[in-house]
Amino acid sequence: MVRRRDRRAWLAHCSLMLLAGAGAGAFAAAARPATILVVGDSLSAEYGIARGSGWVALLGERLAREKIAASVVNASISGDTTSGGRSRLPALLQQHRPTHVVIELGGNDALRGLPLAMTRENLVQMTRAARAAGAQVVIVGMQVPPNYGRRYGDDFAALFGSVAKAEQAALVPFLLAGVADAAEADTLFQADRIHPTAQAHPRMLANVWPVLAPLLKQR
Repeated sequence: MVRRRDRRAWLAHCSLMLLAGAGAGAFAAAARPATILVVGDSLSAEYGIARGSGWVALLGERLAREKIAASVVNASISGDTTSGGRSRLPALLQQHRPTHVVIELGGNDALRGLPLAMTRENLVQMTRAARAAGAQVVIVGMQVPPNYGRRYGDDFAALFGSVAKAEQAALVPFLLAGVADAAEADTLFQADRIHPTAQAHPRMLANVWPVLAPLLKQR
């Protein structure tokens, strides 16, 4: 009888310790400062425009205006693909310990004619890695010009939404909405007709902000 009581007491002690540990872990996650990691390509790396005028820099300014305590790390590289982002992400997650990861990649996959299945798998694995590291994920959608063919264009545009839905990530349907389809689109792109001018970047942020801001305010 004494041994049974001792065993019950030991089990109760272990249960309390486990609960205390879980609570401490949850508290630590909640107390972690908000850090937004942006992993993107030239559209986020301020290609061809002045430093500090891109949508990621503007995001930092808006966070300050809205008095949202969050820092922004721009890990975007011009020319990067989803394969490049996938290979870079583990080190970035370890270094910055972000609470939110914005994945803006895929456009260069299309420009290089890479298989859509590969792009999809890379986005899936990036999303899972970020989520496993404790971060909420925002996937930023992209589209390609009509000259790529309607079927390819439709399939490419749709893959971002399908990954977001399957992986329960937030989705920005199209980063260049209001830019590529604007009446004055000619004035919103640089001479290469690929990269937006600085004038377009506030519109790009306007596409990201309504998706990202609610995630930040949930903390």
